[in-house]
Amino acid sequence: MAFSGLGIMVLILRWAFARGGSVVERTPKSGNPDEYGMLVPIASPSNYIEGEVLRRSLVDAGLRASLAQTNDGPRIMVWPKDVEVAKQVLKKAAG
Repeated sequence: MAFSGLGIMVLILRWAFARGGSVVERTPKSGNPDEYGMLVPIASPSNYIEGEVLRRSLVDAGLRASLAQTNDGPRIMVWPKDVEVAKQVLKKAAG
């Protein structure tokens, strides 16, 4: 009985201290604007608040948009198929 209890403890400890399989979320890192997969940067707001306002206008228009904090500052990102429509929406929001 003692050996089976010790074996279970060893398995639990190996799982808890294993590398690469952490259940704790890592801190997000900023990257270059071209390091976000298929997403295309379409706008460069001056700050994060302005970027969130622009992103919300795209979402309200029915587009999927992301606001990413890149090494070059905040960027509004959309899917390639939505680029032209998103630019039109942002032009209307600015004007």
